[in-house]
Amino acid sequence: MNKYNIKVNGISYEVEVEEVVGDFASSQAPVAVTKQTPEKAKTSPKKTVSQGEKIECPMPGTVLKVNVKPGDNVKTGQVLFILEAMKMENEIMAPHDAKILEVGVTSGASVNTGDILAVIQ
Repeated sequence: MNKYNIKVNGISYEVEVEEVVGDFASSQAPVAVTKQTPEKAKTSPKKTVSQGEKIECPMPGTVLKVNVKPGDNVKTGQVLFILEAMKMENEIMAPHDAKILEVGVTSGASVNTGDILAVIQ
């Protein structure tokens, strides 16, 4: 059974899905949906940052590589992170020239949509 967080119209739902093997019609695959409270929906490793622009994770996946550290200066389009999602490697790039204030993840970390990967200035 896999658990997923799905956001619909700004409301976060926790969904449990069981993989069905064989004939779908004869399976007893339950699907449970639970509406989450705002506090429960934020169980991912997000940090509260008072200043700076947040680089958020665009999709759930695993961080394969972290190419920056706090204090680094980056250029527009520079690859900050490589994220594996849906069996593909996705490059997370700098939106503009900036300085890295914080890095919120490490290589091998599992991340969800909206998790803070880095904070830039």
